[in-house]
Amino acid sequence: MRRILVLGGTSEASELARLLAAHGLCATLSYAGRTENPRAQPIPTRVGGFGGVEGLAAYLRAEGITHLVDATHPFAATMSANACAAAQLAGVPLVALTRPAWEAQEGDRWREVATIAQAVEALAGAPRRVFLALGRQHVEAFAAQPQHRYVLRFVDAPGEAPALPDHALVVDRGPFTVAGDRALMEAHGIECIVAKNAGGSGAQAKLEAARALGLPVIMIARPALPPRMEVHRAVDVLDWLDHAPPSGAERGV
Repeated sequence: MRRILVLGGTSEASELARLLAAHGLCATLSYAGRTENPRAQPIPTRVGGFGGVEGLAAYLRAEGITHLVDATHPFAATMSANACAAAQLAGVPLVALTRPAWEAQEGDRWREVATIAQAVEALAGAPRRVFLALGRQHVEAFAAQPQHRYVLRFVDAPGEAPALPDHALVVDRGPFTVAGDRALMEAHGIECIVAKNAGGSGAQAKLEAARALGLPVIMIARPALPPRMEVHRAVDVLDWLDHAPPSGAERGV
């Protein structure tokens, strides 16, 4: 019997969970635990880390997992790298459900950088009103450029105020609309956007709004990951499940 572990926290993971449930497949969706109130899912869920590569490999063996799906955020580099290593260690086939990266369109004013640190450096200069569309993990790095007025958007209200001397906080959950993001940018007088190249449609509205307003975007490239099989649609995971090589659990190892 197939037992599937989905590493989630994205809209793609939720879509896959619905498909797996609809097909009656035995699956568990794992959250890292960064979101306080994740959406209800039609399959069992777990919350929290595994304890690195060895911990995840041990979990895969102990739970008899036969297939592993990495549907984490494109910037969850440590988790994705650990998943690749743990799957190999435990002899479990792995597929990544990923979003195609965004590409600049006509009218976009992107400055592409490789890292968060480079994005911080790119903000050197006169004070501006900056929309940090990054989530909460990397916000404190921008305290190195304290001259700006920052607008932050988080899924959950933080327990402590972000370490930025001048900021406004918006608590909201996507998917977002172009009209809504344009209104937010106009209301706060945004002059620049900093974003990760997360891809997908749920957060793309800010880029279309920036294009319409002629605003510059500092776009942070995705981190490098180990080679792995990738698909871009939840339905493709079902096809992979039917054709993936058997795991150690299925072989009786």
